[in-house]
Parts: sequence; structure tokens; C-alpha cells
Amino acid sequence: MKIKYIWILTCLIGFMACNDREDFEMIEPEVELPPATPGSADFSNFVALGSSFTAGFTDGALFSVSQNYSLPNILSQQFEIVGGGSITQPLTNDNFGGLALAGNRIPGFDPRLVFGGAGPVPLESLIGPVTVTTDIALNNPPGPFGNLGVPGAKSFHLLAPGYGNLGNVLLGLANPYFVRMTGSTPDASVLQLALAQSPSFFSLWIGSNDVLGYAVSGGDGTDPITPLDGPPGVGFSQTYGALIASLTASGAGGVVANIPDVTTIPYLNTVPYNPVPLDAATAAAVNGAYALYNGGIQAALVALEGTGLFTEEEANARLISFEASETNAVVIEDESLTDLGAINPAFEGLPQIRQATAEDLIVLPASNFIGTLADPNNPLSVNGVAIPLEDKWVLLPSEQMEIIDATTAYNATILSAVNAAGLAFVDANALLDQLVNGGLTSGNFRLTSNLVTGGAFSLDGVHFTARGYALIANEFMKAIDATYGSNFDASGNLVDIGNYPTNYSPTLQ
Repeated sequence: MKIKYIWILTCLIGFMACNDREDFEMIEPEVELPPATPGSADFSNFVALGSSFTAGFTDGALFSVSQNYSLPNILSQQFEIVGGGSITQPLTNDNFGGLALAGNRIPGFDPRLVFGGAGPVPLESLIGPVTVTTDIALNNPPGPFGNLGVPGAKSFHLLAPGYGNLGNVLLGLANPYFVRMTGSTPDASVLQLALAQSPSFFSLWIGSNDVLGYAVSGGDGTDPITPLDGPPGVGFSQTYGALIASLTASGAGGVVANIPDVTTIPYLNTVPYNPVPLDAATAAAVNGAYALYNGGIQAALVALEGTGLFTEEEANARLISFEASETNAVVIEDESLTDLGAINPAFEGLPQIRQATAEDLIVLPASNFIGTLADPNNPLSVNGVAIPLEDKWVLLPSEQMEIIDATTAYNATILSAVNAAGLAFVDANALLDQLVNGGLTSGNFRLTSNLVTGGAFSLDGVHFTARGYALIANEFMKAIDATYGSNFDASGNLVDIGNYPTNYSPTLQ
């Protein structure tokens, strides 16, 4: 029997040896791609207007490497394939990030974030003090600049004279990033600098900061949502209309993106509402401390019964209770709760507080605040437990709806303006929704909205990684293909997002 099997095997080997390998393999035919064409678009003079998403902001800062991976720079490199010109950017002086004014750091414009092993940490916490060399009073680069993305800019800032005037910085009327772009015309607006270059093609991605500032400040009122209506320079709709009308007045083509729902970004969806671990003894002690408060809520419910001014549902939501668990909800202030003292003086001083629920969004910096002591000498003054989190740390459901309603209205304005002008349109809102709900695939990579691990969002939880910007650049080019008849996609000239990094070393030079 063994001899028979050996003979069969010998025949098989001989059969295979008598045939070339290609007889047994399926050869994928080479597909000849069409040559790249711009279609009806003229990319010879490309100018990009916008805010941080346009500038290349990432990891909480703007630095030279991040700018080289900016959305406009990626687009410009691909536009060159079909006859476009290169783009000039207001590059920073180092890869630390941060800005200085006459040798002194500008508060709030700090070096970039890096990964510290467990999460985002300031660069200097790992490598020690650095000297920020990008000084807006000493070494601004010459223009004109094709990338006019200004981190922090809202829609109306693109029309604002003096927004890039060095003399207005200390008055809070100018943006230090824009000061670096205005040169000999310090009072020129972003739009004026764009129009002075007579662009043949433009990109416009503006409006996120009109709601983002409100979101990241927990809706505490320090950074209000831009009103929908009002004259150009005040209301979003008229401002946006003025931008589009001006940019297209001389026949320029363009691509426009709408505003993503910022309530879904990692900055607001990474810190859980219930991060407080307590053992049984500590939980009992905390509950004892809240006993007087809970008693006041129950007394108010009895006193106001039948008035319709204070419901049992709200009363139950306001009762505070901790247990021996790793997942106790933090205590938060909530100004939308009934002010019981205003209804009945007997309840004067009863605070508007409750424990958070899954519907509340805790801002990312709260991860370093929850659990600290409000009073270093009082071990019971734990922030988020004995001390309720202030409004700035939490975006309430009612505040989230304000953002969503404003975003919906803004996006309706954008779509109407785009359709009327015949521009290419990128639905950035839909793209973010896909990143949040399962992710987006490009080539061999799948990006999601998860902080650190998702690949799309940088360590600040708001802005994209270089790979995220590359993904979006491809969507911009697909939109341009659909409107202007170019063929970046069909000719194989979308970018490989795997060539773009998701993080940067603390020692990046």
C-alpha cells in the first residue's frame, strides 16, 4: 500500500515540474489608469481659508511638521500633478509648538501635547523646559500665504479688520497666529489677503469654532455660539454668504466643507461620567455628608407637591448616592435645575447639583481635575465627589442641543451657498459621523474617533492627526472630481494615508 502512495506522489511531483508556475497562479491583469486631468478646475493659484483644520493644527499646537501635513499642503501637492502651483505656508520656527511675544510666551499658546504612556501630557513634562522660538514680534515669515488657516478663527473673524494687528493682541482683539500672516498690511482681513492673490481655486472650511468654543468651555457662557442672523461680520449666515460671494466674484472655483457635530469629538467623549472609585467605608462617609442635602430635596418635593413647580422626576435625579464601586458618577452643577430657593425661601441655599449621567459630556481636561483636592489641607474636599464640578467641566444635554441646533442651521446655510455658487462640497459632518460609528477605511487603514488608538484624532481630542488630514484631503479631491470633472480618484492620485503619521515623538526635531 505504501508503494502505491509513493508512486502517486511521484507522478504528482512530475506533473507539477512539467508546468510553469504561472499555469497554477491567477495573474492579476494590470489596469491602465487614465492620465490625471484637472477637468474644468484651474489650480494654478490655490488659496485656502479657514481655521485650525486648515492650518494643520494638531496635538494642541501648530508646529512646522504638522503644517507640512496640513490639508491645504496635501491638496496642493496633488494639484501640482495636474498643473497647479505650490502653496506657501506661514511656517513656525520649531517643532515644539507655542507662540511667544517679544521673548515671552503667550499664555494659552503652549507647546504641543505628546503621549505619556497612559494619555496626552504636555511636551515639557517629558523632555523638560523648551524655548519657544516662534515669536510674533520678532520673526514672522513674509507672505503672501496660500494657506490662510487661522487657528481659533470663527466665521466672522475672516472679515474682521485688525484681527492680525500686533497692537491688538494684548487687547484681545487680534489672533497671534494671524499676526504672523499680515506683514505690511496689519489691518487686512483674512478675506482681503485671499482676494489680493486673485485665486483661481479656493478651499473654505470655517464655522466649527462658532460652536466649538462653547462646547469645549462646557457651555459656561464665556465663549458663546455665534448667532445665525446678523449683518456680515456678526451673524453666521450673512457672513458666510459674503465670503462665498467675494471668493467667487472673479470666477474662481472652489471646494467647501460643512461643520461636523462637535459634540461627538473625543474631547467630549473620552472621560466617563462615572470615573469615581470608592470603597464601602468612603462611600458611606460621602453619603453621610450628603444626607442633609438629600433631606432638603425630599422636603422641597413635599412642600411643593401639587404646584407643578418641582416634579418627583427631578427630585429623584437630584438625590446623590455613592456605593462601593469603581464606577460612581461625579457630582456636577446644573443651572438648568429648578432654583428651589427662588420658589420658597425655606430652601434658600439648596444647590442646583446632581450626579452625572451618560447623557452628560465631561471635557477632556477634567481627567486631570476629578479626584484632586479643592483644599489641599482637607482630604474630604475631593473635586467631583464632595465638591461638584463647575459648569466649565461638563456639557449638559440642553447645551448639547444648542450646539446641534446651531450646527444644523449653519450647515443649511453652507449647503445653500454652495449649491447656488456651483462649488464642490464635502460633508464633513457625515465623515465625522462615520468615524464615530464604526470608522472609515482608506487603503489598508481604518480610522476611528477613539482618542490615541483611533488614528484620526490627535492628542488634543479636537483636531486631526496627519493621517486624519490625509483622509479628509482624499474626500476633498473626490468632491472636486464630482463637480469639476477632474479625476484624482480614477487616475490613482489620491494619497496613501499610510504615508502620514498618527503621532510624533517628544524628541521630534
